[in-house]
Amino acid sequence: MENSGISLLDLLLSISDTVDIISPELNGHHKRVTYISQAIAKEMGITLEERRDLFLASLLHDCGSMSLKERLDSLEFDMVNPHKHAQIGYQLLKDFKPLERPAVIIMYHHTDWYFEYGTSSGLNSSDNLLENSAENSNYININGEIPVESRILNLADRVDVLIDKKKEVLGQVAGIRKKILEESGRKFMPEVVYAFLKVSEPESFWLDIINIEKFGGNTMRNTEYDIILEEKNMYEAAEIFKRLIDFRSNFTAAHSSGVAAVAEVLGHYVGLKEKDVNVLKIAGYLHDLGKLAVPTEILEKPAQLTKEEVNIMKIHPYYTYKILSRVEGLKEICETAAFHHERLNGKGYPFNMKGEDLSLTARILAVADIFTAITEDRPYRKAMDPEMSLRVMEKMVMNQSIDKNIFLILKEKYYSINSVRMEAQNEEVNVYKKFIQI
Repeated sequence: MENSGISLLDLLLSISDTVDIISPELNGHHKRVTYISQAIAKEMGITLEERRDLFLASLLHDCGSMSLKERLDSLEFDMVNPHKHAQIGYQLLKDFKPLERPAVIIMYHHTDWYFEYGTSSGLNSSDNLLENSAENSNYININGEIPVESRILNLADRVDVLIDKKKEVLGQVAGIRKKILEESGRKFMPEVVYAFLKVSEPESFWLDIINIEKFGGNTMRNTEYDIILEEKNMYEAAEIFKRLIDFRSNFTAAHSSGVAAVAEVLGHYVGLKEKDVNVLKIAGYLHDLGKLAVPTEILEKPAQLTKEEVNIMKIHPYYTYKILSRVEGLKEICETAAFHHERLNGKGYPFNMKGEDLSLTARILAVADIFTAITEDRPYRKAMDPEMSLRVMEKMVMNQSIDKNIFLILKEKYYSINSVRMEAQNEEVNVYKKFIQI
């Protein structure tokens, strides 16, 4: 890596943007929810650390939704089975220390107030609500199990789904505020409703929400909330994010682990310096980040893809580049990861780069990705045996798609490299199996 400090905030903002690209209906959802939740949190006076954890949780709150259908279903105000994706999100993030607390917030962000307390105490007047809530000085620690940040995120998320993005927003304000108030003491924590009603009075609040993509850069890029990742933390972060990518489909559940393992061992065989091998491993984990913008329905399609679906798939390395290029200090990792579908003869995609433009690490990762892809099961075919996989790659060498010298090392060390791939992928599959039981 170019330097020892990587901004986790920049990485999460970029990933969040990409997750929302998957459908026009979702575009900007995570940022809007983040803005709403922060406004409420500040009004409630929770600590800076709690606001930071809420900020990170808001950016990733739907990361456990594995399909486009799940994401679109979450746009319904009253969701069916809302807790599954919240639990998966928790499981995905909890083992990374900087996201440990945000993971807990995500786990409970669809838990209704009434579900916990078994009573309905909703108030039917905003005046009464403001008066009663203002007198409660202990609302921040009202419950020791479910964080107040989860209560805030729950309401902020539902506010955004109530906004019809195709219509003028100010005409919707009264109806949305009324709906939220009606659910006070049932779906929502009354103190959070009180804070929401306060901050949502100015028209500017609503205009900020719908214009977050245009003017929200400074709001989103809050350096008080940033966490700087050193190299060790970057490995841990990359391992978490590879699961966000791969666990969306059982066919890709261990793909990035295999690519990273093959790339790492190839890097050693080629004689790269340790820092370059580290770049390869992290790039292997992150190379398919752009697939977060590809519907799972396409990733898992058992038949041949249509021309339109192929084009959607081909966009993913472009998004990988866009995600990682926005994070200062990741240039080498970005170019190694994002160029894995480029070919030496210039016939790759999406940048149509040629051999002289591709670094050695990018060439190695391309070979590692191809090798891993053809030796694992896919929806439309079974894994290739050694003879067939080598034959396929030899043809790619002949037409100058991949680096001959790297391929020859792979061919010579085939069984040891394949053993490393299988071990890494089997280990990841065991982790994946725990997720699908949720």
